[in-house]
Amino acid sequence: MPTVDQLYDEAIALQQAGNLEEAVGKLKGLVAENPDYALAYAALSVFHGRLDQHDEAVEHGRKVCELEPDDPFSFMAMSLICQRAGRIPEAEEALRTSMEKQSAAWSGQ
Repeated sequence: MPTVDQLYDEAIALQQAGNLEEAVGKLKGLVAENPDYALAYAALSVFHGRLDQHDEAVEHGRKVCELEPDDPFSFMAMSLICQRAGRIPEAEEALRTSMEKQSAAWSGQ
């Protein structure tokens, strides 16, 4: 039975081969069985964005932020996802949160 990382790698290989929708399907199966695997949600947010499925991209981006609440990059990525979806107030809020998390990390808080 493949590991979580192996399943993720299979999804990335599908995406790199141009099978974006298949990659999304594999990742959705992965998170159904492993709902705390933030990396798969991050990939889902990017892939849905590439498919112009912005509501889904935002949904998965939010899940990453929920799972990784102290990671500034998660919120920065969320800001970009929201920008592409035309959700500017949400993008600004995510950017603000990212900057706060980064500042806290620099100051050791």
